[in-house]
Amino acid sequence: MASLPIQDRQQIINRRLPFVIGFLLVVSGGLLVSVSRYQWLPPSVEREFIAQGQRNTSSLRRLPAERGIIYDRDGEPLAFNTIEYEVGVSANLVVPSRRVEMARQLAVILNIDEVRILNQLNTNAPWQLIARPVSAEVGQRIADLNMFGIILNPIQKRYYPQGDLAGQVIGFTIPDNNDVSRGALGVEGYYNAALAGQTLTEQVRNVPFELPDNERQTAQRGTSLVLTIDRDLQFWVEAQLRAAIEETGSTRGTIILMNPRNGDILAMASYPNFDPNNFASVSDPRLLRNPAISDMYEPGSVMKVITVAAALELGVANPDWTYNDTGALTVGGINVRNWDRNAYGVVDITTMLVQSLNVGAAQLALNMGPERFYSQMRTFGFGLPTRVDLPGEEAGIMRVPGEPDWSEANLATNAYGQGISVTPLQMLTAVNAIANDGLMMQPRIVLQKVDGDSVVNSDVTALGRVISKETADAVTMMMIRVVEDENGVGLARLPGYSIAGKTGTAQIPTATGYEPNASIVSFVGFLPADDPQVSIIVRLDRPRDYWGSRVAAPVFRRLAERLVILMGIPNDEVRLRLRSMGGNTSGQ
Repeated sequence: MASLPIQDRQQIINRRLPFVIGFLLVVSGGLLVSVSRYQWLPPSVEREFIAQGQRNTSSLRRLPAERGIIYDRDGEPLAFNTIEYEVGVSANLVVPSRRVEMARQLAVILNIDEVRILNQLNTNAPWQLIARPVSAEVGQRIADLNMFGIILNPIQKRYYPQGDLAGQVIGFTIPDNNDVSRGALGVEGYYNAALAGQTLTEQVRNVPFELPDNERQTAQRGTSLVLTIDRDLQFWVEAQLRAAIEETGSTRGTIILMNPRNGDILAMASYPNFDPNNFASVSDPRLLRNPAISDMYEPGSVMKVITVAAALELGVANPDWTYNDTGALTVGGINVRNWDRNAYGVVDITTMLVQSLNVGAAQLALNMGPERFYSQMRTFGFGLPTRVDLPGEEAGIMRVPGEPDWSEANLATNAYGQGISVTPLQMLTAVNAIANDGLMMQPRIVLQKVDGDSVVNSDVTALGRVISKETADAVTMMMIRVVEDENGVGLARLPGYSIAGKTGTAQIPTATGYEPNASIVSFVGFLPADDPQVSIIVRLDRPRDYWGSRVAAPVFRRLAERLVILMGIPNDEVRLRLRSMGGNTSGQ
């Protein structure tokens, strides 16, 4: 063709050109048809293409919300968040000539094997974990290296600045596989949904060197909580509980402070306790529970004040009621005896409480009869949870007529706190009804919920009127006599302050009866008796000394001595003078 004249070659090209153009038109048409097919794909096919593209160029990452802070009633933090880091590397983005130096520097900062890091860098993997977790300080040192390919992901860590203070009340958090903390036990567990906030997901681009989108989602922060707990009172109570355990040789113990007027729990301490910062080191899982609401025990003679209140309310007895105490009473095939095995002759109802006579309490229950007695006990909340806003609460055990394991003997023994089980909070809540003019309040641990600029106060809830004010006043006067009478609980007295209280000494039940020479002792009281601002229950297990009047009552007094200062409660003389002048006689 090269030897052909130019004219002939042009003719050949002209003849072939239509075929070439036609071929190109056909190919172009086919391409256009193919491209146009993608413009009108079926929805299912279109979604699959989009999903495939996203999988190839991006990934989803969870954005945990910042967990809400927990404060005491004065705004002192009891739980907040700190930051740790996860250190990773995208080896495929690291220049090979820099890998040895990168491995060396990271090994020095992280104190891990340099060879291991270098092996990870030589894999050319898009991402590998190097270390987790590392402190914020270590994370900052790595960030300061400014090494391309190193990725620092923040990890929230829950921190409890007060250590083991109120650990069983606050609880702790456990991180899940997606770095989202989940509350466990205590306030952290009960209010987990509010504290945790709303976790969101973020589309993360995997395309190297692509500029990030500046518009990022922000996870919704969790609600912060203000507790009814007072940190200073809690500290004092825990210190006194530890001292009491050591002094009395007790194995365990619980102390609760409440405001009987509104149900606020001001302090709740149990021993042994734990530090929520190191909950994983607790060898016995039972220590993680809150004994104040989960441990049931027989309350002993503390129950007599409830029996007296029920009898007065039903009209079965009055403040002048008397009976002949012979020292023994046979009921349902068992012999009820007084704690000292003595007979006291004709005594009134106040003397029965002061001397803590089992026979008198049993006689009152028999006079009420099973139906009315247990109806009143149920009204006081026994056998029912208090519905406090904490997880793990037990309802106690109260057998009633009609149940297979109830007998008439239970009617007598329940009246003085044997054969019935309560929790410390349940017992204190019942006595609070007497302190609060007969109105029983639901215990609460959260005072306020703070969500941004919104502050919502928790409801103060009355569980119901269990006795009249007249009955409550009469029982209060008797409880004052229990503390002040020379035959009563003198070790609970606090000079200058009227105190209403009652001791309890209970045997410890076993599968075959009661544990010999072992007791659970308690004291329940409130002050000032004429205007109660704080109520207290002290419970100690297996002290060396058997009796509550000698073990629990002194602990109550030491608590009260300091509480009247911390809470600013004037003594009786000052309060009466202020009241006569129309002043404020309350403390906090």
